Amino acid sequence: MSRKLQNNLGQFGTTPVFIASISTILGAILFLRFGYAVGNVGFFGAIAIIILGHAVTIPTALAVAEIATNRKVEGGGDYYVISRSFGLNIGAAIGVALFLSQAISVSFYVIAFAESFIPFGQYLNETFNIGSYLQNKKIIGLISMGLLSILILSKGAELGVKALYVVASIIFISLILFFLGKNQINYEEVNFFTKVENADNFFYVFTIIFPAFTGISAGLGLSGDLKEPKKSIPRGTILATVLGAIVYVLVAYKLTVSTDIDSLANNQLVMSDIALWGPIIPIGLACAAISSALGSIIIAPRTLQALAKDKIFPYKKLDFWLAKGKKENNEPLNGTIVTCVIAFFFVYIGDINFVARIISMFFMVTYGAICLISFLEHFSGDPSYRPAFKSRWYISLIGALLSVWLMFKMDTLFAFLSILIMICFYYFISKKSSDNREFVNLFKDVLEQLARQLQIFIQRKNESSISNNGHWRPFVVSISDASLKRKNAFDITRWIAYKYGFGTYIHYIKGYLSKQNFENSQIIKHKLIEGKKTNVYVDTLISPSYTSALAQVVQLSGISGTENNLILLEYCESDKDSFKDVMDNFNLLHTTGYDVAIMRSNTIRKDKKEEIHIWISPTDYENSNMMILLGYIILGHPEWKNAQIKVFTIYPKNKFEEYKNQMFEYIEDGRLPISPKNMKMVPYDEGVNYKETINKRSSNSDLTIIGFRDELVKKHKLNIFEGYNSLGNILFVNSIDKKNIE
Repeated sequence: MSRKLQNNLGQFGTTPVFIASISTILGAILFLRFGYAVGNVGFFGAIAIIILGHAVTIPTALAVAEIATNRKVEGGGDYYVISRSFGLNIGAAIGVALFLSQAISVSFYVIAFAESFIPFGQYLNETFNIGSYLQNKKIIGLISMGLLSILILSKGAELGVKALYVVASIIFISLILFFLGKNQINYEEVNFFTKVENADNFFYVFTIIFPAFTGISAGLGLSGDLKEPKKSIPRGTILATVLGAIVYVLVAYKLTVSTDIDSLANNQLVMSDIALWGPIIPIGLACAAISSALGSIIIAPRTLQALAKDKIFPYKKLDFWLAKGKKENNEPLNGTIVTCVIAFFFVYIGDINFVARIISMFFMVTYGAICLISFLEHFSGDPSYRPAFKSRWYISLIGALLSVWLMFKMDTLFAFLSILIMICFYYFISKKSSDNREFVNLFKDVLEQLARQLQIFIQRKNESSISNNGHWRPFVVSISDASLKRKNAFDITRWIAYKYGFGTYIHYIKGYLSKQNFENSQIIKHKLIEGKKTNVYVDTLISPSYTSALAQVVQLSGISGTENNLILLEYCESDKDSFKDVMDNFNLLHTTGYDVAIMRSNTIRKDKKEEIHIWISPTDYENSNMMILLGYIILGHPEWKNAQIKVFTIYPKNKFEEYKNQMFEYIEDGRLPISPKNMKMVPYDEGVNYKETINKRSSNSDLTIIGFRDELVKKHKLNIFEGYNSLGNILFVNSIDKKNIE
């Protein structure tokens, strides 16, 4: 990617990553909503939420650690990781959604702070009679958002990080006093399986709780301000994730054994009733909410700044304005202003559950993308992917699949809307962007590695091109120097390779390997491939003689991992000189064990692809099965969907019964894969050339398949292929041995 994030003036170490992450994990959700979760889904349901949430976040944390230790991580956090792995267009689409979720997270935590302030507002009103406006959550939220905006705009991330240390200390003190609190019920009364009547749906509760597990994004968002991101990100995020999971399990247990299920479900500050000193919980909640809000308001502008530096917005002036940072520390002042405006809007809405649903959905998309990157990188075989820390491919796969599944379980409508928003972002960004490196390249690398492994596996399992179970499959390689003059050889190859076989097509260029010849070969190759939807592998070959070219082709490895077993050659009736080379090298093909198909092209008649005629005889038994199979294989191509096959067997008139019985015996024994009703017996006089009979019967055929024996080629050369003047295209077939079809 040509555009890079610059001005990375790193100043922080691992501790801020850990503090930012753990403060979000052990934040407002834990103090304000986790009791509600235990009350509605029960203790084991809460444990299931913790396990399910961390089944997404732990693979993501490991994937983040892996990707971060492989490449230089600059400003932009999650967005930088995704865009530099998937490509700018898809990365930016996810990045915009990620920024919005981070900006909306600010409002989520400010609303949570307003909830925690209510008891203090009541106290102030009762003590000093200053009015009830301090008990209004919306007013408290808007005032808090205003003070937070002034703080971050004036002091920047450095003050925010310092504040996180104080906040984290208060959170841990709050938790200690909570765990030291006395139980309000006897242990004998505890029921770990019970939940409140008319409880909310499990996945609805999970949606409300999931923002608590998004702490790794808070730590990763500081990437542009870290001295050594490759060390700080893995250590900080993994430690915070593991510690957070342990604390949540302990809190769920403490809540269950300390009070009744109705209090858990209906009292948002139930932890205050349990703690050794009750007021510490609202204080801890306030600190947790402010710390999480600080974390989000620090990382969201940095994501926006990174997006602007990649010039993804429609106006250059907007990109420049958002990318601009303070000279002394690159603080994204303008991005912070945009973040605060968005946060103010959602604070005004004031519905904490609605905001939580939006956050959960966009974070889930981001986590799924990161896990998918890690999974694909394990199989891409990219030599530049050498992370110092390695996760496991199956862990990343679990994280990716769970993210998608949970999106639709949490809220199907929001899941579809999130995906639709992503598609819209991607469409508009890709229209403006000049970046061609998409996530398809990563999939391409994976497919190449998979193909390589499959080829090696197949080669080991197959000792010959004809499988021992008798089921013959064509692995055809074709060579022609007339590719640009006529396409018959290429067409036959792609028809054979369409569904049941594999095909390689080689364009032969006579001459010596030189720069000019090589450049010419690439131009021809491009012409053969361009605009053609075919499953044939196309290449070119430069060689001084047809014999040397043929010798190289018969030694080519099959693209499927199995050796080629059928070679297809082509000549034109009007250019028989080119066919002389084929005849001169027939022994070479025969000794290498190839089945041979020779295409005689008729450039005058245009075939309609309505009929395929196959001519067999008892004396041509070894070729017959292969001829019939090739006919049916070609018929399977869509271009021949309206065609029919006619199979003719030719015999001398005076030997009708003998030949008829022999052919029907072949059919009954299964040695010919056709039905008796599909075969027509055609007699001829022994004094008359049987080619005349074929000319007469198949003059309207679009493709006629005729067998030939190798000993006749050695004896009569070109003569055995002549005399079919009334026919269109002909495919002459020579099978090296009989194909026993079951």
